[in-house]
Amino acid sequence: MSGSPRTQSVYVGVDIGTSACRACAVDAGGTPLATTRATLPHPEISHDGGIQQNPDIWWQALQDSLDALADRLGSRRIARIALDGTSATLLLCSPDGTPLTPGLMYNDTRSTAQASLIAARAPVESPARGAASSLAKCLHLRTGLGAHPWLAQHQADWLTGKLTGSFGSSDENNALKLGYDVVTRRWPDWLAGLQLQPQHLPRVFPPGAVVGHLQAALAQRWGCSGTVEIVAGTTDSSAGFIAAGVQRTGMAVTSLGSTLVLKVLSDSPVFAARWGVYSHRLGGRWLVGGASNSGGAVLRQYFSRCDIGRFTRLLQPDRPTGLDYYPLPGPGERFPVQDPAMAPRLTPRPAADARFFQGILEGIAAIEARGYRLLAELGAPYPSQVLTVGGGAVNRGWQHIRAACLQVPVSRAAHQEAAYGAALLALRGELVFAHP
Repeated sequence: MSGSPRTQSVYVGVDIGTSACRACAVDAGGTPLATTRATLPHPEISHDGGIQQNPDIWWQALQDSLDALADRLGSRRIARIALDGTSATLLLCSPDGTPLTPGLMYNDTRSTAQASLIAARAPVESPARGAASSLAKCLHLRTGLGAHPWLAQHQADWLTGKLTGSFGSSDENNALKLGYDVVTRRWPDWLAGLQLQPQHLPRVFPPGAVVGHLQAALAQRWGCSGTVEIVAGTTDSSAGFIAAGVQRTGMAVTSLGSTLVLKVLSDSPVFAARWGVYSHRLGGRWLVGGASNSGGAVLRQYFSRCDIGRFTRLLQPDRPTGLDYYPLPGPGERFPVQDPAMAPRLTPRPAADARFFQGILEGIAAIEARGYRLLAELGAPYPSQVLTVGGGAVNRGWQHIRAACLQVPVSRAAHQEAAYGAALLALRGELVFAHP
């Protein structure tokens, strides 16, 4: 017999994004029960490519979010909590969790010298290559610590430690860009050449695996009765993929935001550093993805929000413009073409702005189709269905254009919030993408 609505177990996901910390609670069937949001301030930005934040800001926002969520849940029992954080956001802390450095955000690019050291040792397909990787940030941050004992922790790792009171765990998704080998499930030997010792690196768990329990003082603060399990989390993009409702191998999610991000659920991993293609392990399967520089940022260069709404209503999906654009916000492309000097192709420009607008949408749709074809050529399945998230997901005319280009069903995802995906991870644990 099921319990009353006031005593049933709930599962909580927390997404620590760039502008806010969001929390979501779901019931045992995955139905959302409550959501909360705590604003985060802008990170500190420096002229040398530095983008950083005090980790205590994240912790305060997490507490604020869970304070508000606990008020909304009343006497419902929290059973598990999972966190997601921005990929490759990293700090160094002491073994007891005291921050020794600021948190370098995912888009901090100061670690160019360290990226060169990594490039000389890491396999060519390693996601740990590049100045924005967790590993490059780790090597950059350690230079000022001397002999002080330290531990590398991603944003989600450190906050998980704050909940459990025990630091030093990570998940396979966040650890990927720190050099962790997700295929063999171990830290590779080449890391020793960078003077990284085992005590510097976290213990890595599959997303959804139980890593500890909520500290008693926090459980009391949030009115939790019984033991609350804290599970290994994931990255924000992977949480968003889980939220979209993908279930079968071959289903894909396209994010139509400022940039164009593609991910498809695969039975086997794909790594192709030339195009920035790598794979996250989730359950028994893999998220294979790539990201283009094309996307909504191009539209905003030419059209206001009002223009976009007006020209969207004038779209004629059944009458293609034939303009053959390759829309980019500036020079350079990474996927499905790898060319740092590639120029945008947005000519000829027709006299009618509505036609120009439709031509850009068709161009982005063509890049999407080319991207999924490339992923298939590299070994991932070609999508059987594409779910859409991001600001462009509401554009029905664009949806028809994309479906014609992809030749598969295209629809808007019912859920798009990463916090909801983290809550589903808390609910399903390591079975999140188990084979049916």
